[in-house]
Amino acid sequence: MNLEILEKMIKIDFDNLFLQDTANGVQKDDFTIKSEIIGEYLNKIHDRKQGFYKTIDNKEIIDEINQYHEEIEGKYDDIVVLGIGGSALGTICLKQSLKYIHEDMLCSEKGPKLHVLDNIDPDLIGQIDGAIDYEKTLFIVISKSGGTVETLSQFFYFRKKFEDKNLDFTKNFVFVTDAKVGHLREIADTEGVKSFVVPDNVGGRFSVLTSVGLLPARLIGIDIEALIKGAQKMRDVFLTEDFEQNLPFKIAYAQYLLAKKNKNITVLMPYSQRLIRFADWHIQLLAESIGKAKNDNGEIVNIGLTPVKALGVTDQHSQNQLFNEGPNDKFFIFVEVLKHKNEIEIPGYGLEGLEYLEGVTFNKLMNTELKAAIYSLTQNNRPNIKISVSEINEEIMGGLFMLFEASIAFLGELFEINAFNQPGVELTKKLAKDFLKNE
Repeated sequence: MNLEILEKMIKIDFDNLFLQDTANGVQKDDFTIKSEIIGEYLNKIHDRKQGFYKTIDNKEIIDEINQYHEEIEGKYDDIVVLGIGGSALGTICLKQSLKYIHEDMLCSEKGPKLHVLDNIDPDLIGQIDGAIDYEKTLFIVISKSGGTVETLSQFFYFRKKFEDKNLDFTKNFVFVTDAKVGHLREIADTEGVKSFVVPDNVGGRFSVLTSVGLLPARLIGIDIEALIKGAQKMRDVFLTEDFEQNLPFKIAYAQYLLAKKNKNITVLMPYSQRLIRFADWHIQLLAESIGKAKNDNGEIVNIGLTPVKALGVTDQHSQNQLFNEGPNDKFFIFVEVLKHKNEIEIPGYGLEGLEYLEGVTFNKLMNTELKAAIYSLTQNNRPNIKISVSEINEEIMGGLFMLFEASIAFLGELFEINAFNQPGVELTKKLAKDFLKNE
């Protein structure tokens, strides 16, 4: 994969890692690694038998989703996703990045409205309950295990609503779950509910480019073929052993080197309203993958990087004071969008001292504020990198998802931990069930 081709979509500036204050930055001589060593890390990732970078080549998934879309097109006014964590965050990101930025703008969009119930808050459930026409609503129930208690609880509630209305729930539900096991699989097979499969070797937080994210995306008009195309381009970059070409490895290596200097917080700060849910998605990816008690040798290490999301320019007026003058324990990843869908000029108002705004677009103002934010952090010896994307479209988003998933895979190997399990999450699930049984 030629890096010049990719840079038309996604480019990364690593220059602000190399601070004059070597105690807080990375030295240029340290920020490199031999090809054979990258090859060794890739082999370790392959040995984990994970499919997040392989399943994107399965065209049958795309064909099945497209066929289903044709079968139901125009049938539903609303789509409700029941899922939590990795079963929801990617879909929420796709919805905001590629369709409607804010719920209030739904009326301007053609096609069904997408709602993601990613919590069991009764007020959230009650509000959806009162807002939809059940006969004109499709429910997508997503749980890889088929046993996620929060998702099953939601399913039971909405299924009962269909029964109370003397409606056949099987016509308005579709499952995304394991191919063979779990409660959802059992219900799908015995009661005839349409279902899609979550691959065995893809964990929830890595599943946005499987039927988990692709199905709801396609049903609201997102070009999933372009999503996959962008992911495949970045996957090829991920699999190269050339340090300069391998952008996912370079991000992971920067985080790894900076963690040794007590930069244990990673701030992802996109300068785009469309990408704030991408930052939400990244929070789970980083926290659940890298926060581990034990390393591969079973030794207690309590490794972890704390993810923080920020939004440019909003958080220049809230978190920026902390970022510049608070504890120097953070690594910043900025995301710049070179071309927004709209270009809007700021009108001149004739007030003295504000002449510099006349003829300036909001686009230029936003990117200028990004430049100032980066400059101030660098001046204050806060290491940072900038990811620049040409625009926000399906291909770019597919590339961004794969960029960060692949970097997390490398980061796990650098820390010598399993980035693909979540024993801490499983413990909490078990305790919640035990408490319910014993109360």
